[in-house]
Amino acid sequence: MSELVARTGRHQQRYEDGYRLIAGCIPFKYINADDNGGDSSEMLVEVLMINSTSGPGLLFPKGGWENDETVEEAAVREAVEEAGVRGDLMHYLGCYSFKSKTLQDEYSPEGLCRASMYALYVEEELESWPEKSHRERSWLTIPEAIACCRHAWMREAVEEGFSKWYADGMVRTLPEKSKKSNS
Repeated sequence: MSELVARTGRHQQRYEDGYRLIAGCIPFKYINADDNGGDSSEMLVEVLMINSTSGPGLLFPKGGWENDETVEEAAVREAVEEAGVRGDLMHYLGCYSFKSKTLQDEYSPEGLCRASMYALYVEEELESWPEKSHRERSWLTIPEAIACCRHAWMREAVEEGFSKWYADGMVRTLPEKSKKSNS
């Protein structure tokens, strides 16, 4: 097995109209309500969040969308690098604009970012991943995730994007990934 390595640097990053383009996902899995103190065989959804390396609060995996990949590939890559999970993108949740306080550069001097977020059904949790030494994973219910979000735009992504999709029955809207390709 080859060692996974996180991409670094900004030389391959995509920018558009002064915005740094970001790709990310809300990883999720199904659990039995019985496992969570319930008394039925109803399936509940938990989402995966990771700790921030720069302060309190939790995040969903996200990062720069690079020139040599599609936005979907970038979202899947970030899930592996930051959260150590692999899975299948199920639904596009929306595009969220925000201003980064720390990540200004020559292409986005104002620190403006535009994040494309997806729902990712987790099929595998890796024991080792590129940012394992900096990140801790936490599985949370949707209300817990909303309460723990470090950033308002991520809260909006889970409240308005993911929760609406959940309420609508979590129907797959993206093509199923090819089983022969490895993320």
